[in-house]
Amino acid sequence: MRLIDAPSKDMADEMKKYLQQVLSKVDGLLCILITDRDGVPVLKVSADSAPELAMRPSFLSTFSMATEQGGKLGLGKNKSLICMYSSYQVVQINKLPLVISFIATSSCNTGHLLSLEHSIEPLLGDLKCAVAD
Repeated sequence: MRLIDAPSKDMADEMKKYLQQVLSKVDGLLCILITDRDGVPVLKVSADSAPELAMRPSFLSTFSMATEQGGKLGLGKNKSLICMYSSYQVVQINKLPLVISFIATSSCNTGHLLSLEHSIEPLLGDLKCAVAD
C-alpha cells in the first residue's frame, strides 16, 4: 500500500477530533483505530488505559488473515470480527481497503461498538481516496 494524496493535516486533525468525541461518549471504549489491511494505522485515538499490545500492526493485521480463511470456507465476504478476552474486546469492521478497529473493556456493549460503524463511515470516503493498492 502507498499513500497517494494524504489528507491534509487540518483534515486529519478534524477527523481525530471527531473520533475523540466518539471515544469519550462510549463507556468502556479505549481506542479507535482506522488502519489499512496490513494493520498500519491511518488514524488513531486512544485513552491512556488502552492496551498497547492490541494496537500493534502485527496484532491488527490478523483481521486480514482471518477474513481470507473465512472466504476460503465459502462463507462469503467477512463484515466484522469480534474477539473477546478476559479484560478486553476487539471489534474489527471490514471497510476495505480500510479496517476500523475498536478496542474496549470486556464489559463494553458490543452491539454499541458495532453500531458506531455508521457514525464513522462518513470519514472513510476521504481516507479511502488516500490509500491505494
